Amino acid sequence: MARSKARVYTCCALMLLLVVAVIVCVAVLVRRKCPAGTFSNAAVAADSKRCSEVARDMLQRGGSAVDGAIAALLCTSLMNPQSMGIGGGSIFTVMDSSGKVKIINSRETVPMKFKSDLLRSCPTTFQLMSGSQWIGIPGEIRGYEQAHRIYGKLPWATLFEPTILMAREGFPLPQVQARYIPFIDTNETQSLRNLYSDKNGNLLKAGDTVRFEKLADTLEMIANHGADAFYTGKIAENLVRDIQEAGGTLTMEDLASYKVTVTDAWVVPFGEYQMYIPPPPAGGVILSLILNIMKGYHLNSASLTGEQKILAYHRYVEAFKFANALKKHIQDPEFGSDEKARKLTEDSFAAHIRSLISSDKAHDPQYYNITPYLDSMGTTHVSVLAEDGSAVSVTSTINHIFGSKVFSQSTGVVLNNELSDFCGRVDNISPGEQPPSSMSPAVLKSQSKMLVIGSTGGSMITTGIASALMNHLWFGKSLKEAIAAPVVFVDAQNSLKFEPKFDKNVIEALKALGHKQEKAAYFYNVVNAVEKEDGCICAVSDARKQGEAAGY
Repeated sequence: MARSKARVYTCCALMLLLVVAVIVCVAVLVRRKCPAGTFSNAAVAADSKRCSEVARDMLQRGGSAVDGAIAALLCTSLMNPQSMGIGGGSIFTVMDSSGKVKIINSRETVPMKFKSDLLRSCPTTFQLMSGSQWIGIPGEIRGYEQAHRIYGKLPWATLFEPTILMAREGFPLPQVQARYIPFIDTNETQSLRNLYSDKNGNLLKAGDTVRFEKLADTLEMIANHGADAFYTGKIAENLVRDIQEAGGTLTMEDLASYKVTVTDAWVVPFGEYQMYIPPPPAGGVILSLILNIMKGYHLNSASLTGEQKILAYHRYVEAFKFANALKKHIQDPEFGSDEKARKLTEDSFAAHIRSLISSDKAHDPQYYNITPYLDSMGTTHVSVLAEDGSAVSVTSTINHIFGSKVFSQSTGVVLNNELSDFCGRVDNISPGEQPPSSMSPAVLKSQSKMLVIGSTGGSMITTGIASALMNHLWFGKSLKEAIAAPVVFVDAQNSLKFEPKFDKNVIEALKALGHKQEKAAYFYNVVNAVEKEDGCICAVSDARKQGEAAGY
């Protein structure tokens, strides 16, 4: 009896081992199905290969999607400090492993004291706006702190280690960063110029070693003592002193009183997906409006042929013209109602705008009811998808190239010029108010797919994301092809600016329909995205900023 029982147990154990072996084999075979260049577990798309790899390493060490995102952002503050840094602010869209989505908003705010005639000094046409009067209270580090408090797995200090090491040891100046150094070669930015000068006073060139030693000290203090070190400690004292010496109004009280907001994402149905976007003052509402308008035209791969392509792009730029006119409704909800903004996300409103779009002509500017405002530029974006299915889409900025160009020599921090985003958008501002933004970090989720996407480029953010989604989800291009596709940007004056290599036939046809074309000196649209489908993860960092994704 005992022997027969033993045989039964042995048979059961062997059967169990066989089942486990089969499961393992199936899992391996499924994993092997993923095409070359994709990943099986997790991936990150940041502005640079190095920062994507820093974030990937955090994920491999058991970090959360938020851990990876913070590590990538800190790294980017060295690789692309002209775009973002701890002197700016950010907006996180975070989906946890259960599918719940939160928005962590640490965008800069208006200081308690500011120049009463600030908005009267706004230029009438776009220009880089430097000077301490435009500095908003930086929220970046408080944003990291809040995101890590809710979602972090690795120790806070661990996220800072790679960046501190790079800042101290130095690294070859990347080509993209070097491209913007001439922007600071003026007498008014001597301290920032010194940062990028060799011992003979010559500006550094691509490939030269650059170090950020003061910033390394600051990051080390924050790593060891938490975010309070930046907002209430010695760093805060030094930062405020440097800003005030540059003529700014920021105070210790401003820094100490800064608060991050955590809210639910706004959800917009988008075909088979639910699209999660940040509410105002972020620009997700404008993105959703554009996509909802275009959704009604039932675009597909055939829409890229002949006359259909011309019609598709005509309707697309018309949608942007109407959207430009509605940007005035995007404001900090603490200082105004967001009812109008919510209406912009509704299908019925998109249908109304579609009814105003003529298929055979463009209209005069007054038809779109646009009021003058200024375009913006800058920013960085990181998309992360972790092994547990959680995701982060985060956009961060100091606004224009090198922000206000005010450099705090004692802390190594470059300060934002975020208050210039109010220009042309509001009649007055209040202490604590956040300026409107184009930042639209988004997560799209269906039953079987997930797409984490966002863009940089100020006013070109909406253009970048809308173009990528339209080309990928409707025109059938791969994610890489969709992001690389040349864009058309509709500026604040409703002029069309075409990226090099845009279809010349379409350009001429749009001009014939009455659209006004202008040349753009630069294009700043850079889309970074991660997509999961059928268990395989595709990650793309935009080649426009020489980025490269990483994963495992």
